[in-house]
Amino acid sequence: MLSFSSISTQTKPSLLPSNLYSSSSSSSLLFPPSLKPNKLIHLRQPLQIRSMDSKHSHDHETQIKTLFHDSNSLKIAIIGFGNFGQFLAKAFVRQGHTVLAHSRSDYSSAAQKLGVAYFSDPHDLCEQHPEVVLLCTSILSTEKVIQSIPFQRLRRNTLFVDVLSVKEFPRDLLLKYLPEEFDILCTHPMFGPQSGKFSWVGLPFVYDKVRIGNNGFRINRCEQFLNIFAREGCRMVEMSCAEHDRHAAGSQFVTHTMGRLLEKFRLESSPINTKGYETLLNLVDNTAGDSFDLYYGLFMYNKNAMEQLERLDMAFEALKKELFGSLRDVCRKQLFGQIENLEISQEKGEKEPKLLPVGAQKGSPIGPQFVAGDHNGAHKNGSPNGYQNGFLEPSAEPVRLNK
Repeated sequence: MLSFSSISTQTKPSLLPSNLYSSSSSSSLLFPPSLKPNKLIHLRQPLQIRSMDSKHSHDHETQIKTLFHDSNSLKIAIIGFGNFGQFLAKAFVRQGHTVLAHSRSDYSSAAQKLGVAYFSDPHDLCEQHPEVVLLCTSILSTEKVIQSIPFQRLRRNTLFVDVLSVKEFPRDLLLKYLPEEFDILCTHPMFGPQSGKFSWVGLPFVYDKVRIGNNGFRINRCEQFLNIFAREGCRMVEMSCAEHDRHAAGSQFVTHTMGRLLEKFRLESSPINTKGYETLLNLVDNTAGDSFDLYYGLFMYNKNAMEQLERLDMAFEALKKELFGSLRDVCRKQLFGQIENLEISQEKGEKEPKLLPVGAQKGSPIGPQFVAGDHNGAHKNGSPNGYQNGFLEPSAEPVRLNK
């Protein structure tokens, strides 16, 4: 707020030297006789700024705004600042939270673009006393990363959160290595940089409050973190780690398996793609963007994955059996249909085929040049009847045609 000095009339204006008013003659020096005033000229003082409103720490409105921001924002440290860590950091920063990051690789430039403070040393990160430590590491490296965190530099009631695709495995690691004073929240955003690229609305977010302190501050901090995803429109699902792994093996692991199988099948787009085929191509694109370590972790650290893999194999074998069974029936009808019809006609009383003399049918494989042996069924040289040294002898006996 600006305040101005009052405009007043003074007998001696401050802008004129005082000697101009010492005598009447002095006034003649300033003004010619024709313009000589009968009285002194009174000048106005210029506007002067005496005070200005500014933002002070004791200002009540500023204090309320600061307290409101501090009460609704968290200091979140992300350990593992790869694609998924950066993907989550964008939402955290957008909602006004303070975000810190650390990773084995150098992501300092990416962090700077996102407005995230990057620390190459985990000790320096922990000395910032973040309220939440978010583990965004791969499944295979989780245990090694947890063991490398300097817990002694953190506050004793720090909240640890993981976002791994399996839940029982990281839960057991956190319970094993973290001090008892630390809180544990196991979560799984059921989406990633590809599926959640444009929006998180309606996408499932699974969480399990494994160990949260009873005091109000720690309960409120946990709810604040979960509220980040609720504000983005996620479908919040509270579920135990064991139940999550059971469901995930039948959905996420199977999805990744089929996507990688089709990738090796080398699906290609065509000018006549159907909607279903487009869905398969999109599945390949979504799963191909994830590392094989993720897929291997889904298999290795979810005890339900092997069962699903065996079921897939059994289902494929059953499908092949059904296909080949139908094909065998068709082939049987084509190959043996005429013979079966002949048998049916014989059963209806049709006459038996006539005996033909040898050589009566042109082109018959059995001609008059072949004969059977003697009547006792053996050749004189001991060969079977009709054979001599492995060859048939000529014969004039009639031959019955068999089917």
